[in-house]
Amino acid sequence: MNHDIRRFLVSKYLRFDKSQPFISISAFLAFLGVAVGVMVLLVAMAIMNGFDKEFQRKLFTMNYPITVTTFMPGGVHVKDVEAILDQMPHLKASPYISSQVMLRRGQKLEGALMFGVDMEKEKHINTVVAEGMGEATLEEFEFLAGKGIVDEFLLEVDERLMVLFTHAEPGGLSLMPKMKRFSHKATFQSGLLAYDKTYMYTPVSSLAKVLGYAEGAYDGVHLHSSDPFKDIEILSAILPSHLRAVGWWQQNGNFFSALALEKRALFIVLMLIILVASLNIISSLLMTVMNRRQEIALLLSLGVYKREIKQTFFILGIIIGGSGVLLGVCLGGLGIWLLGSFDIVNLPADVYGSARLPLELSLKDFWLIVLGAGGVVAFSSYYPAKKATQVNVLETLRNE
Repeated sequence: MNHDIRRFLVSKYLRFDKSQPFISISAFLAFLGVAVGVMVLLVAMAIMNGFDKEFQRKLFTMNYPITVTTFMPGGVHVKDVEAILDQMPHLKASPYISSQVMLRRGQKLEGALMFGVDMEKEKHINTVVAEGMGEATLEEFEFLAGKGIVDEFLLEVDERLMVLFTHAEPGGLSLMPKMKRFSHKATFQSGLLAYDKTYMYTPVSSLAKVLGYAEGAYDGVHLHSSDPFKDIEILSAILPSHLRAVGWWQQNGNFFSALALEKRALFIVLMLIILVASLNIISSLLMTVMNRRQEIALLLSLGVYKREIKQTFFILGIIIGGSGVLLGVCLGGLGIWLLGSFDIVNLPADVYGSARLPLELSLKDFWLIVLGAGGVVAFSSYYPAKKATQVNVLETLRNE
């Protein structure tokens, strides 16, 4: 019977009251506000997570999962590479020589980072390089450059570019920088401007000749691993003292810390939308309590327990807010699908690497939003439900 009383009261108070329309309008606005808040929060978190994952994928490629380096130029020998692959055969390796260079064409001068690599090995661990090379091949003193460099110097295929190296050589009474002309052969586009305007690749023999490296000497090794977090621990244990392993996440720690902080701040700010909407739940329930004081007092005088009155108004708030959360989840899912399926928002591809909006909502973020919104709704429903039990039965029935 008690269950029937609660169900009857909830269904009655949910109906539109012509004598007090503002109460129903306030409840509807609370429902709508919660729904919009949840929808915006879901879409915003999907966008933030999408950008986070997109940058991770690109940095994973261009920074390489693991890099083995040394403190001295040419300090990594081919035997070190072979030793690593003997103990960890599942890794893919691409030894490299690197040098900071200045590029000059006419009066224009720009800085860059040139890698000397075995192009076939590099293609196996770097999809951006593989796509940029296509079917082309690099001969000695030819290079693959990022789109930013190509656009900066207006290079065409087979055009030559003067490269000035930081390694100096004696020239009369002074030291002169080493200079060599390289031919542009192909262009890559990583989608990250910082790399497209800086990185360029040439055969390892080219840099070895210019810099005077012995055969089989390298500056480091780029390694591809499907589980770099685990493999870097193994590598650190087996590497000799003059070598060290660095993960891509260690090279970009500050960047991802900033992204995580921005994501948390956005979550808190947007959760405030739901909190503001929940104030309407409190106001509508309090108005219902004030408007139904006589009914509540009569029910209490007839033997209805206070906890049943409290549960009635709590359930009423949960229904208003919970249905808002449910609608918000549906609208958020629809919004994510629409933004992901159609070109509603176009991004500058030269800045973000993709013209389409990256969207990826993690299960963790989804449940945080749903549980967070549910907690706000439950908290907003509790206070009016408690106030409903504090009606003075004798005074209310005497005066009304």
